[in-house]
Amino acid sequence: MQKSKLGNLSNYIGTFAALIILCIALALASPNFLDKANLMSILKQTSFNALLSTGMLLTLITAGIDLSVGATATFGACVAGAMVKMGITNPVFLFLAVLVVGGVVGLINGLLLTRLHLPHPFVSTLGMKNVLWGAALIITSSQMISFSNTGAEGIMVLGSATILGGFPISFVVVILIYILMHILLTKTALGRSIYCAGGNMEATRLSGINADNVLTFCYVLSGFMAGFAGIVSIGRSGISNGANAIQPYDTDAIAACIIGGASFMGGKGTMVGTMLGALIIAVLRNGFTLLSVPSAWQNLVLGLVIIGAVLLDVTRERMQKKKK
Repeated sequence: MQKSKLGNLSNYIGTFAALIILCIALALASPNFLDKANLMSILKQTSFNALLSTGMLLTLITAGIDLSVGATATFGACVAGAMVKMGITNPVFLFLAVLVVGGVVGLINGLLLTRLHLPHPFVSTLGMKNVLWGAALIITSSQMISFSNTGAEGIMVLGSATILGGFPISFVVVILIYILMHILLTKTALGRSIYCAGGNMEATRLSGINADNVLTFCYVLSGFMAGFAGIVSIGRSGISNGANAIQPYDTDAIAACIIGGASFMGGKGTMVGTMLGALIIAVLRNGFTLLSVPSAWQNLVLGLVIIGAVLLDVTRERMQKKKK
């Protein structure tokens, strides 16, 4: 246990050091990077990806993956938009509807894996991503729906409101969620079951843990948090747009988790590391914008970052096996 804690601490230090070095480099490259408005914008950008990364981390810990988180967030926002178009403008109803939609999508993903026994969640969640993309376009008639001046502006508060002179409420909510999730993963029997399921599924079953229920819970929570992210996206943009379902939001979430120390092999990952990873991705994207880097180069660099993080993960696994 002590060695595990020391290993996590060293990972945090390395990831935090990478974040600091990246910030210093961007501060030298752009005089606007350290502006208060820009720093607050980074925290807003982080909020969306951090919420998606919460659920993604749970699925990665179980040696799975959820490629539908971005589409789920977009579909949830589009459901809210369609409801507004129908005249349903109560923010509480809209808020709950998006969360329920996210949870139901997660439940379907979980059941496809545990009850219908599809070979790998890569298959089912990739298919779900395309289903949600099409569904989002259908319910919005392929049009962008605005929430401004509709009476439903209340749902935009989470993603747009600030406190203490500009600090985004969405990031405060993210911090609270990450604290709760950290407690869940480190202090509860369910958290230990999640890590156990990712480390050795057969041993999990033999120990009396209902692995299927654990996996289903992880995917339900992943969908639920994606719904939360969808609400934040409404506040950030003021619109719902079905075309966004195909955006690489899930890629950013995966990158945040892997950079933060999670593993595709399962059994690893922490909320602290994931937060640091999400901040790195947000700072990197913000720096691209400040430096007017073409989108083609942005995709290239982010792809290299993900490959590098995975390579680091594989190397780390090999070194640990050699030590054993």
